[in-house]
Amino acid sequence: MAKSPSYKTYNHPAGGWGALNATAKVLMEQSVVAQSTRTLLAMNKPDGFKCSSCAWPEADEQKRFDFCENGAKALAFETTRKRVTREFFRTHTVTELNGWSDYALEQEGRLEEPMRYNPATDHYEPCSWDEAFSEIAQELAALKDPNEAEFYTSGRTSNEAAFLYSVFVRAFGTNNFPDCSNMCHEPTSRGLPKSIGIGKGTIVLNDFAKAEAIFVIGQNTGTNSPRMMTNLVEARHRGVPIVVINPMPERALMRFTEPQDAVQMATFGSTAIASEFVQVRIGGDIAVLKGIMRGVLELDDAARAAGGASVLDHEFLDTHTCDFEAVAADVRGTEWTEIEAVSGVGRDQLRRVAGIYVASRATIICYGMGITQHEYGANAIQQICNLLFLRGNIGRPGAGIAPVRGHSNVQGDRTVGIEEKPTQAYLDQFEKVFGFKPPQEHGHDTVEAVEAMISGEAKFFFGMGGNFIHAIPDTPIAYEAMRRLDMTVAVSTKLNRGHVVHGKKAFILPCVARAEIDLQNGRRQKITIEDATSMVGASSGILEPASPHLLSEIVIVCRLAKATLALTRPDIVLPWDAFSNDYDLIRDKIAEVYPTIYENMNERLKAPHFHLTNSARNREWKTPSGKATFIVFPGIAMDKPIETEGMLRLATIRSHDQFNTTIYSDNDRYRGIYNDRMVVMMNREDMQARGIAEQDWVEVETISLDGQDRKLAGLKAIAYPISRGSVAAYYPETNGLLPLYHYDQTSKTPAAKSIPVLIRKARAPAAPAGQAARRETVPA
Repeated sequence: MAKSPSYKTYNHPAGGWGALNATAKVLMEQSVVAQSTRTLLAMNKPDGFKCSSCAWPEADEQKRFDFCENGAKALAFETTRKRVTREFFRTHTVTELNGWSDYALEQEGRLEEPMRYNPATDHYEPCSWDEAFSEIAQELAALKDPNEAEFYTSGRTSNEAAFLYSVFVRAFGTNNFPDCSNMCHEPTSRGLPKSIGIGKGTIVLNDFAKAEAIFVIGQNTGTNSPRMMTNLVEARHRGVPIVVINPMPERALMRFTEPQDAVQMATFGSTAIASEFVQVRIGGDIAVLKGIMRGVLELDDAARAAGGASVLDHEFLDTHTCDFEAVAADVRGTEWTEIEAVSGVGRDQLRRVAGIYVASRATIICYGMGITQHEYGANAIQQICNLLFLRGNIGRPGAGIAPVRGHSNVQGDRTVGIEEKPTQAYLDQFEKVFGFKPPQEHGHDTVEAVEAMISGEAKFFFGMGGNFIHAIPDTPIAYEAMRRLDMTVAVSTKLNRGHVVHGKKAFILPCVARAEIDLQNGRRQKITIEDATSMVGASSGILEPASPHLLSEIVIVCRLAKATLALTRPDIVLPWDAFSNDYDLIRDKIAEVYPTIYENMNERLKAPHFHLTNSARNREWKTPSGKATFIVFPGIAMDKPIETEGMLRLATIRSHDQFNTTIYSDNDRYRGIYNDRMVVMMNREDMQARGIAEQDWVEVETISLDGQDRKLAGLKAIAYPISRGSVAAYYPETNGLLPLYHYDQTSKTPAAKSIPVLIRKARAPAAPAGQAARRETVPA
């Protein structure tokens, strides 16, 4: 039987012995203690492989261990000794598997061979690779229009695989590239260029050692990018103030024990991380940013009135920026009472934070999806730029903007061509290199791809990794749309929801994992990834593949491209076999398509990593004005106002035992929630106002604007120190509450961190939600 849920406050520091115990436990559960212990020593090392989890950069000064608890979990789950055999698929129908939890599907282990769905028996059955590629190619060739196909990319995909994937799909005839970036940091990609001319952060890892203040906004560092905690601990030891702005006091940003610090571990010591915790109400981040900017301008007024020097960097403002006066006027015209009402933060604290900012000569501002996943997420990023501009904190050592991206190569995939809205310069260079004209019209992003599925415009879906169906909004609607497709194809290492919610025809194509040896033409190949700071490094696996029948993602792309284009575009002849045999040839083509940033790519890979050219870091502004641009945002709300009595703002979040849609267990150690994911975390005063007691069953209903009924029952209310008016619940369980139309207005990234909802008491479900569909006991 599954263990009973329990809820208790976690009073220990994050990291430390708790992280080491959790790491050891997951290695034992997956039966890979000896194997993974050895393999972990090669993770994020020059001759080893890159972590397949988060995108945080590896340290320049090599440590014996350069991995974190969640990176170890990701490795253990991918290198597990468990296998999904053909006998497993013969035993279980897809209908049965659809009743299993995500955790139970994942626990079956690694996929061994290509599988084809048989609708007559409702089973997946083994097929040969040649059969799979032939049938998929014929399906693509039968489409009336290439734009009826959607080609999704996961952030796990290497630069080389993503690049060839983009070449194949454009040769096929579409720019339909829904991508995992569409669901997380697309506001960065679309919003930042208007401010600084590039859609990437401007820092490198060494800047943390030179920073005099660090701001962390809308990000749960200890769970989503745990190796970053080392940089924050080192900064605090140097006396650097760290300002944390979040609706919830995440444990790792309060106190943290560095597992590699022998003294701290031996003495059970820890480091206080946040020197200032600003508990913002969900949707109040722009108000906080304007409040800090107003505080800076007030300090500047006071300094000049006293005959002192300005606290603003006028040399930077005059030389490198435009439109400062417009933003200054907007900030001065925003009343403190309005800022306090929207943000939930008092003016005294915001003025104190402004003082911290002004006292620093080099400030880094980091942000995560707590900023991006709002209706005005891109606008909030531009306000972060405005704040940094005030004191010249772009293009200076120890300073800059740092979007903390999620999956390990989500940024790299975009750099090498996974882009549904390609620029004309890129398309022209692409044509020059490959000798054929790529499609010119923009393709579908994630929201548009789902809309095309719902309308019937889309007929075919190809998933290069990931778990698309469980990452997108409006889950019940999306399920129905996915099942109406003519064919779905999933390139995967393990089972997930996308294999049991599929089209009329379906294939599972199992691939080599990043930690495994990729041997082609007798040579051990390497791939590359780009981290969150635009550093590119090589990755080469060290383990034998889980099955002799696996292919690398690159070989899968090449063989499918060869089969498909022979039917659809025989006039386009590309050396797919050569690319499969020698990945250096792929990198040569990447360098041809992107000569400015990837010139001599193979030669540069002889170093552990190299940095891609970043114009804003060099204070070169590729904006229409040629300068860093202050941008006015009228108003201060992160989302469109909704006038409904009792409305709360729901943020969908990950647990600590989770990475994206992969669930490692039903525990969330740092939040004190065990053996349960069907909970909603609420401010105690909000609970009392609705007559809800601790652990009462509740129903959550979205305040929908399209007439669609979106409700989720079977949740327990848990009192949690979250800001008033804000609630949190786990993703992907609550994705059905997120309307497809509720997205960032600049990028269409789903606004999952601010869903307008009503919460009311409800009857207990017949069977505890989250337990009924579990096939086996989930470990504590």
